Order: sequence, then structure tokens, then C-alpha cells
Amino acid sequence: MVIAYIRPDKNFAPAHEQLQLINSYAISNNLVIDDEFVDYTSQNKRLEERSEVTKYFQSKQKSKVLVYDVWVLTTNMEDLIQMFSCLLKNEHEVHFIKQSVIISQQSSVMLVLGLMDQLRQKLQNESKRVIGRPKGSRSNSKFDVYINDIITFIRDGKSVSEMARILNVSRSSLKDYIESRELKQVAFGSLLPEAPKDAEEQVINTITCPN
Repeated sequence: MVIAYIRPDKNFAPAHEQLQLINSYAISNNLVIDDEFVDYTSQNKRLEERSEVTKYFQSKQKSKVLVYDVWVLTTNMEDLIQMFSCLLKNEHEVHFIKQSVIISQQSSVMLVLGLMDQLRQKLQNESKRVIGRPKGSRSNSKFDVYINDIITFIRDGKSVSEMARILNVSRSSLKDYIESRELKQVAFGSLLPEAPKDAEEQVINTITCPN
């Protein structure tokens, strides 16, 4: 089973950007997404308060979990250790799209530590920034809830007019949304950059140690 796990956060990448790369990754790697879990719980909530998430993954053992980046799982280091431990214990494969790496029970310890340290560094850097929406980021759209349907329609060769009629929305607004989100590129897997051959090594090399 292939699961797309999305967790929107206004200070990081919004849901539609995560979906763009997840869909492109799936297409590029001949994966069919069987289920999509959009986690709207606040990033401030600890894992013990996210029972819906923990129950979901416990019920979907041995799945391929497609995640945009490490912070999507959690922005708490203690919770990240627990999530990694439990996901791997239940034999999930976690595909991190941004880093082009996969962790499983067979992964090296250094790769897992590298991903954890990337989150540590990101949180450290974010704490130094002025709070606010990142420069150049896009706000959410009312069309985001239809994004997977729209991608399917594009693959099926439907025109924007046909899609607008099916979704009962404005054709011009839908056309603008498709273009701004680059959904035609997403639909045919051309948005994702080519994964580096040494992706795991690059993650490990990002680990920083105190002077």
C-alpha cells in the first residue's frame, strides 16, 4: 500500500506544494497512491495528542509512506525519535521526497541520524527568523481540496472547461489555479528534479557537530 502523508504548516510548505512533489515522485517511480492522509492537527501538538495519526499508521503496516520532508512528521525532536521508531517497527518504508531518500528497517543508522539532524538545524534556523509567511510562498486555495481530482482529470485528457463543469467552479479561476500550481507538470511527473545518485551520502554530510 502506498500512502501520501501531508501535514500543512503556514511556516513551511503548504499542502498543495507537498502534493505537487509527492504526486510527481509517485509518477516518476511508478507508484500508485492508494490512500492520502492530510493531518490538520497543529504543529504545536505532541504525538500523544495526535491519536488519529498514530492509530492510522498502526492500522497500515508495511506501507510505503510518501512524505515531503522530515518536519511533516513532527517539529518536535523527541516525537520524531518515537515516530521513526514506530514507523520502522511496523515495517513501513518512509520516502522523503525532498531528500530523495528512503528509510526502512534496513537503513543505516547514519541516514536516520542525518534526517533527524536536518530537522534540528531547520528548527534552529527557523527560531532565528522573524515570524511570518516565508517570502515567495503561496497561500492556500479553495481548489486545494480538488487537487488530486484535477491531476486525474489532466491525465485523462479533460479540458479545463470539462473540469470546471464537473467541479462546478469558475473556468477562469480553475485555469489560473492549474497554471500557478504547475499541475500539468505534476500530472506527468516532470516537476520533480532528478534524484542525485549519492542522496543518502548528502543527507549524512549535512550533520553538523559542535566545534
